Amino acid sequence: MNIQKFKIKEIALALCLLTGTIALSQVGIGTADPDPSSLLDLNSNSQGLLAPRMTTAERQAIVSPAESLLVFDTNEKAFYFFNTTTSSWAKLGNDLSAKRNNYKLIKSATDLATELIAGGGSSYKLDQKTYYEINGTINLAHPIELNDAYVSGLDANEDVLSATGTVFKGNKGGTIKNVTLRGTKAFDITGPGTASNSSLLIQNTIIEGMSGSVGNIGSLGLVFSNIVNFVNNNNGITYSSIGNLLLNNQAWMDNNSGTYETFTGTFGLIEKVSGFSTVKGSAVALDVSTPGLTLVTGVLQSTVFSGTSSAPYVKGYAPELTYPGHNFSNAWSVAAPGIPRESDDVAIGDINLSALVGSGATTTFTGTGKGSRKKISGTTNSYNLFRFTKDGDNKITYRGNKPRFFQLGASISFQTSSDSFTAILYIAKNGEVIEQTKVYGRGSSSIFTSSDILALPIIGSVELKKGEYIEVWAERNSGIGNMETLSLNLTVR
Repeated sequence: MNIQKFKIKEIALALCLLTGTIALSQVGIGTADPDPSSLLDLNSNSQGLLAPRMTTAERQAIVSPAESLLVFDTNEKAFYFFNTTTSSWAKLGNDLSAKRNNYKLIKSATDLATELIAGGGSSYKLDQKTYYEINGTINLAHPIELNDAYVSGLDANEDVLSATGTVFKGNKGGTIKNVTLRGTKAFDITGPGTASNSSLLIQNTIIEGMSGSVGNIGSLGLVFSNIVNFVNNNNGITYSSIGNLLLNNQAWMDNNSGTYETFTGTFGLIEKVSGFSTVKGSAVALDVSTPGLTLVTGVLQSTVFSGTSSAPYVKGYAPELTYPGHNFSNAWSVAAPGIPRESDDVAIGDINLSALVGSGATTTFTGTGKGSRKKISGTTNSYNLFRFTKDGDNKITYRGNKPRFFQLGASISFQTSSDSFTAILYIAKNGEVIEQTKVYGRGSSSIFTSSDILALPIIGSVELKKGEYIEVWAERNSGIGNMETLSLNLTVR
């Protein structure tokens, strides 16, 4: 009787379990009310779902993975699912490879095997317009041909391109960002020409320990180098014949050697703004002395030059192209701490004549009034010229590029050959007197004799364009005789 009751209970329990399994369409763990749309509903505020964990090799060794099979890759520190459409594993999360077709992650030089083949086994020729993300230190056995590709790390301190020789070479530009470059030479790039559309962007980059030199970049339409730190390089970089060269926030530490930056050839624009160049030993910060260097516009602004080098901070243009104590041609506008300011805004010129009383320079007049006007005679000198040239006696010419207004100030001392002589003095521009600068000089016949000296000031302002010139003129307003100039001092600034 007891045995029969036990069997009945056992059958009843089995029927209950079977009925529950069939009736329920969901399973809830941690919840008594699983969501109707779910097959399995997990609910917890203290525990999570732990997926299978394996190395990259173990993940890739899975035989015939099913669609959407999910694992956590312990090497990549990321979840991967299998996509049967592409027959490949796809990373979950912020994966650029899932968003871009022209993307490649580089974790070692072996990831550039295809590019090495494209470069004929002697260089890594990158795919044009492709984004190469640098992850970690990449030891390069060959140089990279940038080929208008985009090379970027996430952190220049962590993502490094380290070459046994040159890091980047070729005849095209591209983009380099957020990396450190190490090797014998950082750049050996010569593009198709200054009028080309080829451009090179270098940004947030550290260039350090180049045993040869930082290298050379030339013949590109545009080079834009922004926020670049140069550290412990044996020599600097040469920029040659670039349409537009923009150098912003370049930091040259005093542990660099040689000549930091050299410009050669023909440029449309060179603009170097902010940053600093600190030199010691015999290092030179900037070299613009190469014969034939020409450009339409040069701007050097707010770059700080300092250090203890035995050489000048700037190796300047040939003397015939600049002015005493200055470094650059008239094409440049320079306002950088540590070196002289050079721009049209600070152009200055002077005319000076000095003679003994009784032996001054004689200006001979014919007639009176406007018909007698002429340039004051005499041998003059000019001692303070910047963006001006002395073109004969009593004549200076503005050589700046930008039209600007100048303040004029002059003082003339003279004697006359007749007590009845009266004069009008002027500043003249391009051989025409400036009427508003006129000043009269006449002595009283009761006290003035030809042996007396009359001194007159002249002041005024004038707009000058490149090639226009200034002289001091005189007119015999009345009387007879001539004037003998003892001193003439003119300043234009």
